[in-house]
Amino acid sequence: MTDVLDQGSEAVAADSPTAPLAPGAPVSPAAPAPRGRAAAAQARARQQTLFALLERRLSLTPSGVWTVVAAVVLWSAARLLTSRGLALAAYGLVVVVVSAWLLGRRTLSVETDRSELPRRVRARRPVSVEIKLRAARRITGVIVEETLDRHLGQPVRVPVPLLPAGKEIVHQYRFSPSRRGAFNVGPLVAEWSDPFGLTRHRQEIAPSVEILVHPDTEPVADRITSREWEDPPVRPPVSKPWPNGFEFYGMRDYVEGDDPRRIVWRAFAQYDRYLVRESEQGITDRIHVYLDTDRAVYESGEDSPTFELSVKVAASLATSYLKSGFTVTLHTGNELRPPRFRGGGSQIAVLDRLARVERIDKPLAKAVERMLTDPQGSAHNVIVTPSLSAEAAARLRLLRQRGTSMLVVVILGEEPDALSLRRAGSLGCNVAEVAANTPLSTLFQHIVSSRR
Repeated sequence: MTDVLDQGSEAVAADSPTAPLAPGAPVSPAAPAPRGRAAAAQARARQQTLFALLERRLSLTPSGVWTVVAAVVLWSAARLLTSRGLALAAYGLVVVVVSAWLLGRRTLSVETDRSELPRRVRARRPVSVEIKLRAARRITGVIVEETLDRHLGQPVRVPVPLLPAGKEIVHQYRFSPSRRGAFNVGPLVAEWSDPFGLTRHRQEIAPSVEILVHPDTEPVADRITSREWEDPPVRPPVSKPWPNGFEFYGMRDYVEGDDPRRIVWRAFAQYDRYLVRESEQGITDRIHVYLDTDRAVYESGEDSPTFELSVKVAASLATSYLKSGFTVTLHTGNELRPPRFRGGGSQIAVLDRLARVERIDKPLAKAVERMLTDPQGSAHNVIVTPSLSAEAAARLRLLRQRGTSMLVVVILGEEPDALSLRRAGSLGCNVAEVAANTPLSTLFQHIVSSRR
């Protein structure tokens, strides 16, 4: 018979009330009362951390720790006062702790089956999980805990007061990721204590599983037409066909490295040579997307809304380019040779990469340096940043003088950087200003080409 347990998630929240000030009392941020409360809170946090460490290492609960401390104090007093009674009391406490540890020490014979989790999910999408426990021997007084990252939800704790041998219980719960990232579900741990409550033992019964929460994306209609050469009548120095093509320009001889699917077989039958189709718009089908991951230009703290918006814009642009057949290279600042992606099937790989990206201590100017040394300078470059420094703007201006195609996407936070907008506008390239809750599909249809 299968017993279905209700979800038993436990969340502990401690609120410290703030005492009201007396009428007419001056308000000062350096008042001694707040400092005392903060110091007390820090002391409690350090104490809880110490108890948690001792419980993990020695399997001792706070009661067990204080019992050991009392035994040490009694033994020291017995040695100092030469008291046999205090010594017997100390030895008795030690015997109690050792007996409790031996009584609680056991290995659970339980089979665990966790439902298969999706390896990739979207933010704010609910995920259902089912856990089945089957006992080979009778189990009593066990708490099963599923550890969850704080961005997935609260840890799930399921009490199992009694599970007869051969019986099975089923527990179902749901979690919803609050943001993108790489998170672990689990491990699933069984926890139990001795009859005296002095020790607590833990046993992992199911390993952790990593899930990737992809960033949100929106359709982006960004048709790349920015170039430094008119085609025709002046031919660009490097000309490669678009994979899908826009306006037909003409045909040229096939060279090694060209896509055989671009060969015009009708022309081969007429001219007895291989000719490939070329399109008029654009210089190359290679696109470089540079995501500014410099920690200094975003908000401090673990969560940064501006950074998440930057990742969303980079993901939307990269997936849109891949759908159109372009070759996309994603630069996140932490690699010297970033991989290239091509084709609609590479969208998952790009989103996986952006799900793991985090802020680092490397300015955007370092990534722009690699543009200057690119042996194939015909790529279209997209820069996503909330703050364009003077050093990065100077190097981008040098690239513009070389005829590099470029789009600068400025992410507007709560306090937009007017100086960055002016620097981006002075480059003479297309500039897109993205704010929170702005539809990207309409924004990139009306890219602002500004010169401030």
